[in-house]
Amino acid sequence: MSTARDHGDVYADPAGASVSLAAEAALLEARLSMLSDALHEVDTRIRVVKDSLHKLRHSAPGADGRERMHS
Repeated sequence: MSTARDHGDVYADPAGASVSLAAEAALLEARLSMLSDALHEVDTRIRVVKDSLHKLRHSAPGADGRERMHS
């Protein structure tokens, strides 16, 4: 990520600083949106796997060959 030191004289000019900071804010908002979408996808995948495991656990025969009791 860039800092004020990376921009040199840009921050000496308030208008330039505003434009630069607004551009950085837009990039950060876009990254936040992408990360939020990715997190939602991971959450959905975790839920699907959890549900699948729950179904498998309750449908698999027990160690003695009998159906497991549903809890």
